[in-house]
Amino acid sequence: MAVKLIMTWDIIPGREQEYFEFVVRDFVPGVQRLGFELTDAWMTAYGEHPQILVGANFPNIHKAHQILGSNDWKDLHSQLMELVTNYDYKLVPARGSFQF
Repeated sequence: MAVKLIMTWDIIPGREQEYFEFVVRDFVPGVQRLGFELTDAWMTAYGEHPQILVGANFPNIHKAHQILGSNDWKDLHSQLMELVTNYDYKLVPARGSFQF
């Protein structure tokens, strides 16, 4: 069964430029190389919700755990953690529509 990784976070205030450069230059190409099938990228403009939501599909839970346990993912994740706060994630069954 396909699964979806849903990640949320807030950008550290004052680091927005560095964050967006990292996402475009390193994060998106890196996760695509790893096998993430990116499905969602949302930015909250108003309200008390995480500032960023990113979704990615995997063919099954085994593949998701394999990729999320890789050293390449750990390196990308570590770099992301230097630029964000309130990071959270969950793996859920993929429904084929927006999920939060």
